[in-house]
Amino acid sequence: MNTADLGLPVDVPSTALFTDQYELTMLQAALKAGTAGRRSVFEVFTRRLPEGRRYGVVAGTGRVLDAVENFRFDPGLLGFLRERRIVDEATLEWLGSYRFSGDVWGYPEGEVYFPGSPIMRVEGTFAECVLLETVILSILNHDSAIAAAASRMASAAGGRPLIEMGARRTHELAAVAASRAAYVGGFATTSDLAAGFRYGIPTVGTSAHAFTLLHDTERDAFQAQVDTLGRGTTLLVDTYDVTEAVRTAVEVAGPELGAVRIDSGDLLLVAHRVRQQLDELGATHTKIVVTSDLDEYAIASLAAAPVDAYGVGTQLVTGSGHPTASMVYKLVARAESDDPGAPLVPVAKKSTGGKTSIGGRKWAARRLDAHGVAEAEVVGTGAVPAELADRQLLVELVKGGEVVGREPLDAVRDRHAAVRSRLPLSAAQLSRGEPVLATEYVQGPSGS
Repeated sequence: MNTADLGLPVDVPSTALFTDQYELTMLQAALKAGTAGRRSVFEVFTRRLPEGRRYGVVAGTGRVLDAVENFRFDPGLLGFLRERRIVDEATLEWLGSYRFSGDVWGYPEGEVYFPGSPIMRVEGTFAECVLLETVILSILNHDSAIAAAASRMASAAGGRPLIEMGARRTHELAAVAASRAAYVGGFATTSDLAAGFRYGIPTVGTSAHAFTLLHDTERDAFQAQVDTLGRGTTLLVDTYDVTEAVRTAVEVAGPELGAVRIDSGDLLLVAHRVRQQLDELGATHTKIVVTSDLDEYAIASLAAAPVDAYGVGTQLVTGSGHPTASMVYKLVARAESDDPGAPLVPVAKKSTGGKTSIGGRKWAARRLDAHGVAEAEVVGTGAVPAELADRQLLVELVKGGEVVGREPLDAVRDRHAAVRSRLPLSAAQLSRGEPVLATEYVQGPSGS
């Protein structure tokens, strides 16, 4: 089965109501005013990174493409809008034939971003673009927050594999999206079978404490698991006494035991003791997996411990304290009429309190130093400087309403690893600090 062709879960056949009501009321008013057909440019960006974060990670782009394709108002949805009198009949008729026919450009999924980066640019008529605001933001804000946390954890893990196991700590559909975003950020596997089915992410899992408690003795539980899953399985050794459990595990499975998992206690101390015990028992190749409310800081604290893999749940699927990326979707340019050839005029609201925006259709490029390390995020309007022409970041995702930028998830994951390796070394620091790259603005003569 080609999981890329599965589309959305069967209980969510359309994304058209993943929106806020004011998008439909704006549409109705614009249709009546004769401005709905004006060519418009919306951009997704964030004004700041979460406190202390050095970079953001673009994730969810592939899901956005699915959502745009599935943004359709079928008779049932139109009936709901009619019953609630949310919009008038003329607007309902317009919605009935809605198909996004514009263009979408964006940072490729897995890229990093910084304050002001035009992460995604949506172009078309005002009417067709404004409706996509909420669904685009809900996907990008959630997935990018999870991917950023995952990326920090992957850096802290220093090459040791990470297992995503947070499905029980969030909404069931959010868990699938979180698993995908974690994979983008550097996690190797997931415990969530729905994520494995939907996105092809490798899945893992063996047993919980309940399985040990079910049996009359720990030995009986270990024997049952080994008989079923083989000697290469992972045995959970902290239900009762860890030392006794490790001894029993090796007696049952032999030195071919795949791994032991530790889910409680002083993980640093216990890991060292377990490693010593395993080696003394001849299980020198048996790996140690640790779980138990880990985050990037806990993972970093175990860098010197004989740990082979980490399982992360709650802190990952909640963005490790930052569950949203605080992205916004703003109109930055629009035509003066509905003439397709009318030039674009830069627009931006005037605001205080850190909510200012910069008008104009933007490009973005990343300047590198002589060693190929990123040194600045350059964002501008108008012509792209010649020296940055081959460093542009935005790629075409949707052209004339047709998706052109879909790509395999493994390619996205590989991209993020490559991009992260080209950031300054300070990007991997967990201590609080400013974004690792400053954003420089180049103001062109026009927003078109």
